[in-house]
Amino acid sequence: MKKLIVLAFFNLLAFAGFAQNDKMVKHSGETLEVKIVKVGEDVITYKYPGEDAEQTISKLAVATITYASGRKEEVSEKIVISGKDDWEKVQILTDKSQVVGLKKGEEVKGKTAGFISYNTASTADKKATRRIKEAAAEAGAPFILMVSDKNDNFGVKQSIKNGVTYTYK
Repeated sequence: MKKLIVLAFFNLLAFAGFAQNDKMVKHSGETLEVKIVKVGEDVITYKYPGEDAEQTISKLAVATITYASGRKEEVSEKIVISGKDDWEKVQILTDKSQVVGLKKGEEVKGKTAGFISYNTASTADKKATRRIKEAAAEAGAPFILMVSDKNDNFGVKQSIKNGVTYTYK
């Protein structure tokens, strides 16, 4: 009888070891104790302990994952924006799933001159991209979710880009 109780105790300890949680550290500094279900191209799917509902978060919001096995995975590097001069670090995103878990900011716009312009279509696009990134950097945001991107309006070599900034929570 004692052997049966001891065996059951060790089985319980072994099962508890397998049921450990993974640790996900966000760029905001928050640590989540979760069970990682899947690491996809843009998002991580996870569950909270004792729950069946799956949650998702953008890989851009997550610094590291330490799995219950002890293996540590670097997910993404934190982008630090100090001001307008860091505009080249700003990333333009096109898929809403890439901003899940990030904090929504302000709307930004980048456009080139209108009717009287000596820009080529390519130059106009580059200038508009730089201007929208500068606006995001000035707001301290490392990400822009592109809302609209219009080029060459009615034969005018003009580029207009609209987006929404996102930062770490």
